[in-house]
Amino acid sequence: MTPPANDAGTRPAPPATNQLAPRRGGESDPDRAGAEHTEARRAAVADARQERSARIAVAVFPLIMFAAFLAAFFLPDTFVPLSNYMTPLLAVTMLGMGMTLSVPDFTMIARHPVPVVLGVLSQFSVMPLVGWTVAHLVPLPDELKVGIILIGCVPGGTTSNVCSFLAKGNTALSVSMTALSTMLSPVVTPLLTLWLAGTYMEVPAGSMALSIVQIVLLPVGAGLLLNMFAHRQVARVQPIMPWVSVIAIAGVVAAVVSRSQALIATAGLLMFVAIAIENAIGYGLGYAVARLIGVSRRDRRTISIETGLQNAGLGSTLAATYLSAAVAAPCAVATFWHTITGSVLAMYWRLRGFPEGEDPLATVRQLRERAAVSD
Repeated sequence: MTPPANDAGTRPAPPATNQLAPRRGGESDPDRAGAEHTEARRAAVADARQERSARIAVAVFPLIMFAAFLAAFFLPDTFVPLSNYMTPLLAVTMLGMGMTLSVPDFTMIARHPVPVVLGVLSQFSVMPLVGWTVAHLVPLPDELKVGIILIGCVPGGTTSNVCSFLAKGNTALSVSMTALSTMLSPVVTPLLTLWLAGTYMEVPAGSMALSIVQIVLLPVGAGLLLNMFAHRQVARVQPIMPWVSVIAIAGVVAAVVSRSQALIATAGLLMFVAIAIENAIGYGLGYAVARLIGVSRRDRRTISIETGLQNAGLGSTLAATYLSAAVAAPCAVATFWHTITGSVLAMYWRLRGFPEGEDPLATVRQLRERAAVSD
């Protein structure tokens, strides 16, 4: 930043000797200030680019998903062959997720375990029970009930990270929660599905667990290793990976819808209602749990989004592979519905901002202590 000019006709006082001495490494104050200013401008440009990309993503991604749904619903025969490629399509998506991860995303779990662990516990307790409750209350065929339950049992997806960023939430917490829930999913998702949906139909939990390892953990791990050891090459393709992922998930949606078009046509309205209720309650209870455990307002927004917005694309693939196309139908609908609601919620919170005078990084306990001191 340029220092202010001296008043006209005023002779500046001679600077002190230590002010004239160059900084360590031969760098003077103006040079240092100029470098800091340049770095700040670069950071501002990068933030603006990230903001623009996130806004485009949450605006366009739901449209792509919805277009895939409509196309497969009205032209099912065209998209039925995609059902043979659902596993590799999901694996591509998981590879893209892994390429966005880094070691610090996992070390944050060790450095700040409370919000991450409690957030994941909320996700794997609130959503499965909400899904089970909604499935019991809404009169749907048994296969669709299993699909509603399965939506609640899968981990979070990368869309939640974008939505958390736009909502002015804690993006680092969002990424860590997604990573941890994904790592736990080979064990937790099959067991929860077996426990809550096993009365409706046979659930091959062991086969599902092995499949999650193959199509989720291995691609995510490969993407993480690529980002660690070939970071420059990965950085070049990272900007297009979200688009590759969303096209792959759109292919999964189209494959599922094309195979269950008749069922969606007959039970579609009630199925939409059940998915919408499950999703809305997930956001609400996720925020309530986060408020109860006393985390900051930023973390509350993140845990709410992570709880309500699930990796329904994984549910679609698991259901189509091990259960039935009918079970996969609710997951396919939830894939684009969660993206829409997550985007709307994120933009609402972004426009609303935070209460005036409140530190969004402060926990509930810290805010109470500060209020007590001020009184």
